[in-house]
Amino acid sequence: MKNTVKIYFSDTQKKIPVTKELRALVRKAIRTALRFEDFQRSCEVSVTFTDDEEIRRLNARYRGVDRATDVLSFPMAEGEPEIEGAPLALGDIVLDLERASAQGEAYGHGFERETAFLVVHSMLHLLGYDHETGEEDEREMRTRQSAIVALCGYPVNDSEIKGAEDE
Repeated sequence: MKNTVKIYFSDTQKKIPVTKELRALVRKAIRTALRFEDFQRSCEVSVTFTDDEEIRRLNARYRGVDRATDVLSFPMAEGEPEIEGAPLALGDIVLDLERASAQGEAYGHGFERETAFLVVHSMLHLLGYDHETGEEDEREMRTRQSAIVALCGYPVNDSEIKGAEDE
């Protein structure tokens, strides 16, 4: 039986159009991350497109940080019992399209590349990686996300591997 990846999309913002191309980009980033990590199960991922106001509210509520951020990850598979044949619900990605657009412009690599980077970053969190647990973990996660973003067809710069970018 072939492993499947089901991706559910929702859009809670009205500032940046969510096009079929944007959804395809997100699908590609998710699937590329799963292939890179040799993930061998059927799974589900939820992706919510939002704006600065909503992500700030979510960041304050769930992380106690009262500011907007670019992406939030809500892993669901931690400690979940496996049900034979059922897809694993990996979790939720909440992506701030306003911030992705602004960061893509500020970093000089554009909205699409920044979106791919943020989705890959979030997928690694859903798969159990955490850059906030120490320098070695941060370096490992950045190396992986840079490799995956490159596999998605986007250039990677040294600062991403070294961790110089602000999150």
